[in-house]
Amino acid sequence: MPEIFRKVAEAKRLLETGEEKTVNGAAQAVNISRSAFYKYKDAVRPFHDMLHGRIVTFQVMLKDEPGALSGALNVLAGTGMNILTINQSIPVNGCAVVTITSETSALQNSLEEVLASLSNGPGVIKCEILAG
Repeated sequence: MPEIFRKVAEAKRLLETGEEKTVNGAAQAVNISRSAFYKYKDAVRPFHDMLHGRIVTFQVMLKDEPGALSGALNVLAGTGMNILTINQSIPVNGCAVVTITSETSALQNSLEEVLASLSNGPGVIKCEILAG
């Protein structure tokens, strides 16, 4: 897991427990910028929140070819997941990393089945669950 996600999760914990009163204070305490906190705060949740929040973040490495992202999104939509955010890197060496955050309240399959379907999709090189 990228270090920034851990730091954002820790900053959120500091705010929720009252150890820090402001976002600025929490960000400084974990040594990240406020902009980094705001960029990731809605996508990063502690693992135990998966039982309540029903939000999952996938990281998918896709081939740089037409339709690869569309195929991955169609797989997720076909399982009943609602896409909340998509963040795609610029393709390098023929592949791009995409982070997709989804809401799972209408999920028709298990997360393991979704991950397997996504991993076997056209143009998908690698897929993993980052949070949720």
